[in-house]
Amino acid sequence: MAHKLFNLRNVPADELDDIYALLESQGIEFYETNAGTFGISLPALWVSDESQYARARALLDAYADERARRVRAQFEADLAAGRQRTVVDLFCEHPLRFIAYTMLAAGLLYLSTVHFWIASR
Repeated sequence: MAHKLFNLRNVPADELDDIYALLESQGIEFYETNAGTFGISLPALWVSDESQYARARALLDAYADERARRVRAQFEADLAAGRQRTVVDLFCEHPLRFIAYTMLAAGLLYLSTVHFWIASR
């Protein structure tokens, strides 16, 4: 019976390529399901052979730890070099859009919570 190994929703293409290469290099048989035409199905990687699931899971866990360290180090290097975008950069690029989105978010937050303020009186 197949076991779900990895959820593919919002996975970057480079990470997916790395995972494919890792599983193929280890001889683990897997298949992919997509989100379907309307995007409501489960896009995932599945291990075909139940006996390979534990090994595949251990490989993916090790890969995830290594990738997290690598991406975090790259982020910190970009931040130190001034290449990472900040909130100030976003404001400077499009100040009117930034203000409009901030006001929209504040308005939605107000509308979502005003009922509780009124009801508690």
